[in-house]
Amino acid sequence: MFPDQDACLTFIQHLRWPGGYVCPECDSRTEPWRQTRGRLVCPECRHQGSTTAGTIFDKTRTPLTVWFEAAWHLTTAKNGLSAKTLERTLGVRYRVAWTMLQRFRVAMVRADRSRLSGCVEVDETMVGGVKQGGKKGRGSTKSVLVIAVEVLEPKGFGRVRMRHIPDASGGSLLPFIKDTITPGAIVHTDGWRGYDGLEAGGYTHRKTVIATSNDPAHVVMPAVHRVASLLMRWILGTHQGSMRPEHLQGYLEEFTFRFNRRTSRSRGLVFRRLLEQLVVTAPVTEAQVVHGKHWRPQ
Repeated sequence: MFPDQDACLTFIQHLRWPGGYVCPECDSRTEPWRQTRGRLVCPECRHQGSTTAGTIFDKTRTPLTVWFEAAWHLTTAKNGLSAKTLERTLGVRYRVAWTMLQRFRVAMVRADRSRLSGCVEVDETMVGGVKQGGKKGRGSTKSVLVIAVEVLEPKGFGRVRMRHIPDASGGSLLPFIKDTITPGAIVHTDGWRGYDGLEAGGYTHRKTVIATSNDPAHVVMPAVHRVASLLMRWILGTHQGSMRPEHLQGYLEEFTFRFNRRTSRSRGLVFRRLLEQLVVTAPVTEAQVVHGKHWRPQ
């Protein structure tokens, strides 16, 4: 479908400007002049640009055919794939495969995605290695994640949101809820004091204290525990549990992207959705993904 560079450029141009080319400088809608090295020149203001300028593909030295093939493998593999697997599949260096996957994960965060609504379960979990003699629970040195999952009636789960947070205090939990859940929604928690103040934010707070409940945690709050279990299985299976804390949010975004599209019957549509995100995502440098991209609030 995308046999060469020109076919990839044509598709990217269609995704960026479905109604025709729009000059980023003067906003004029006119057919651009096409020059060497893929340059597009606006006949009105003479602005020079390219089809990939301002996108995740900006100034890439990796052929677009390789980018497209990587996106296809990433979206069609049931459990995703690690950088090592992508390296062998594409025949590229490990560094290229890893940074490519990290850029994909940045693009998976859609800035305008709607917040969760209805009844939403929220709880924290932890990932990371075992440290002998360390604390257990919320006071441990592991990476803390907060998970929010829509609960559907009469049964089933909706969308999910996740964030790597520094601790389980209200200063970390409440901003996450504000960013990801619509005011007026029912927020179901385990009664941890970090969630105090939800009512003041316009939410209906439903508490179930696990310690005083007759049912175990996975029965009282099945949604977040099911998602947490799937996340751990994915991390340990696909990625062999190998990820640094500064890169963890990227993996969470990939899991979220996959989970929220789990009912899609067309892998080709998921592939297209990822490409649509790639062309509206600003360029990301290698230094940013190596040292941990600054993730904008969800």
